[in-house]
Amino acid sequence: MSMSGHSKWSKVKHQKAVSDVVKGKLFTKAAAAITIAVREGGGVSDVTSNFKLRLAIEKARAVNMPKENIDRAIVRAAGLGNGGIETIVYEGFGPGGVAILIDAVTDNRQRTAAAVRNVLEMASGKLGPAGYLFERMDVGFRPTATIPISDADKAKLDILIEKLEVLDDVHRVFTNVEEG
Repeated sequence: MSMSGHSKWSKVKHQKAVSDVVKGKLFTKAAAAITIAVREGGGVSDVTSNFKLRLAIEKARAVNMPKENIDRAIVRAAGLGNGGIETIVYEGFGPGGVAILIDAVTDNRQRTAAAVRNVLEMASGKLGPAGYLFERMDVGFRPTATIPISDADKAKLDILIEKLEVLDDVHRVFTNVEEG
């Protein structure tokens, strides 16, 4: 009797577990975007009056997030649920002295701060005082001044940003690197 059926299922089971983890992270990020859109829209959970919410829902649908999950995220963000979720902004420094703004949504400030600090410190970066290097715009944040960096520091920065964006609570990351 062959064991090929068992081997095939083991492989499928492993691949499914990996894809479920990836899907879960995408859904977490999409729910965070919905929460931010509702909160920044003054608690408005109507897509006809909240453009950011409409965009967040479109992004959630693009990653095949189920309608029930989308609706639950809207209810929680509007304060109708009991999930104490809040937005928090961290500023720090990375390779080449680049300023980094990390926009996060969390139900546990200490866990998120520790995770962000850990990723920054592993890349020889550090957390800094918030509110000095970026200004809030309609859609996100803009640096108050930009700086040029070397190609080597740019490569390190790209890895750092990727590691920050993998964190469940991190919604968006901005830098003050000179474009071009």
